[in-house]
Amino acid sequence: MPPIFKNLRIIELANVLAGPSVGQFFAELGAEVIKIENPKTKGDVTRSWKLKSENAESSISAYFSAANSGKKSIALDLWNQEDLSILYKLIAKSDIVIASYKSGDAEKLKVDYQSLQSINPKIIYGQITGYGDEDERVGYDAIIQAESGFMSMNGEPGGNSLKMPVALVDVLAAHHLKEAILLAYINLLKKNEGAKVSVSLFESAIASLANQATNYLIAGHDPQKMGAEHPNIAPYGTVLKTADQKEILLAVGTNSQFRKLCDVLGMLEISEDDRFKANTLRVENRKALNQLLLEKAKLFSSDILIQKLNTAQVPAGKLQSVAEALQGNDAEKMILKSAEMNFGLRNFACDLSFLGEFSHLTPPPEYDQDRDEILALI
Repeated sequence: MPPIFKNLRIIELANVLAGPSVGQFFAELGAEVIKIENPKTKGDVTRSWKLKSENAESSISAYFSAANSGKKSIALDLWNQEDLSILYKLIAKSDIVIASYKSGDAEKLKVDYQSLQSINPKIIYGQITGYGDEDERVGYDAIIQAESGFMSMNGEPGGNSLKMPVALVDVLAAHHLKEAILLAYINLLKKNEGAKVSVSLFESAIASLANQATNYLIAGHDPQKMGAEHPNIAPYGTVLKTADQKEILLAVGTNSQFRKLCDVLGMLEISEDDRFKANTLRVENRKALNQLLLEKAKLFSSDILIQKLNTAQVPAGKLQSVAEALQGNDAEKMILKSAEMNFGLRNFACDLSFLGEFSHLTPPPEYDQDRDEILALI
């Protein structure tokens, strides 16, 4: 069976992480994704976001590789009428556009939905903005982490507010836009109509506050910094340090799991303590409970404790570095690789085996590497 989106052509008018992540998602599922890059900036700005250890001469950076596998690249100056004409000819033969412009810029470039719909009435136009279609502010992940409440919660009690070490708002917005585009595609199949769908970084962040938002909206609790701890559950997020100075995180969500944890640690009587019998009591008496757990954990090596917890079906995991996580067997199928090298990660984590085998995904493209092939399409 061929990849599910083998016959789709997608034009990517997007940079950095959010929009390009959507493009890679469709590329992984077999679509032809053509990345339009600005010759004035030598392409996507993330091509230049390099670590000291990277090849300064290559147009492909590690950051760029996070969201651009499987694509073709062509440089077009959309202020130039000839280049804009090339884009329009591609649009006429395409199915989806992914765009990320601040309000008004797409209209100035004549690549807004109305302009492109006049060329191809069935086009699906997926747009990512910072704050909505009518707001001219540029959206930056770190700023929206600050404005949406994420940073105020992230860190140790009394410590500095911290942004997350991944541009997670971009990642979340990309997932929202994928969903919106897929809904528009279903509508196209049913009604033969194109559509514009739009997602803002800010609204994606707010939607992703989940239980922290409802803790405020329903219970009037404004979330505060708690380190790794959970405001509603205990011991959940609690980090134990073992005899060999390794760290293990607990995610105990039920009374049954708590009893098993106490049994593993040799403190079964604690599960019947009036302070800890139920989750609400454990949340109330979190500090006292954590002190007891920390003292007991020091008696075990990390390997033995993890083995005992796993055997007892107590949710727990060792803290690992990114390198350790990627070197483990569980991550193997998520890594994109060629015969020569690893070149990125898959953009979705779904089991799609019912679709059959997908063709090999190509590494991220060099800047403008596919110009001749793309021009031959028109």
